[in-house]
Amino acid sequence: MTPERFVKLPPLENGDRLTRAEFECRYAAMPHLKKAELIEGVVYVSSPVCVIHSQPHADFMTWLGVYRAATPGVACYDNPTVRLDADNEPQPDAVLRLEQGGTSRISDDGYLEGAPELVVEIAASSASYDLHDKQRVYGRNGIQEYIVWRTYSQRIDWFYLEDGEYKPQFPDAAGILQSRQFLGLWLAVNALLAGNLAEVLQTLQQGIATPDHQTFVETLRFSIPKA
Repeated sequence: MTPERFVKLPPLENGDRLTRAEFECRYAAMPHLKKAELIEGVVYVSSPVCVIHSQPHADFMTWLGVYRAATPGVACYDNPTVRLDADNEPQPDAVLRLEQGGTSRISDDGYLEGAPELVVEIAASSASYDLHDKQRVYGRNGIQEYIVWRTYSQRIDWFYLEDGEYKPQFPDAAGILQSRQFLGLWLAVNALLAGNLAEVLQTLQQGIATPDHQTFVETLRFSIPKA
């Protein structure tokens, strides 16, 4: 019998059906792999990232990072592994969560567990599993807001969870989408699609300057445990 320490694990491959424990074990054995996900017990391994994905990703992270800087008690993550349930361990492009009093936590080994309040994905098209299997998983696990940027059709979908189902949120007359979970998180949709990051951040600053955001910050401050 081959000693256990010499057993070589097979690599993760698209379509593999694994438990979460098996998935994590194989993922850990592939340090060169940058992104893999377990969705409904099925493995999805990402292809190399092209600029049509990486540029929108960078813009989203800048937008969320500026909001985090102005909102103590809110945490922002880039490509975190999220342990949602026994069959689902996605790796969203971006996550925004409450550090205290939310529905997710940091595990002892440094992973996100539970449902963060807001998740962002960059998708090629409506055919992507981001808008099908993964969307159902996110809704079932209670992620309150879900944003998808379809890069080929140049469309941004912002969903909010109501009665266990995602519903689309539409921009106001000025073309701005506003978060329901993170007050003051405003997104100038057309400016983002046009690559006008300066206008995106200017609009965000307007949201951050609102009384609603200040009230939200005060609420978060009271939720932070005293040292």
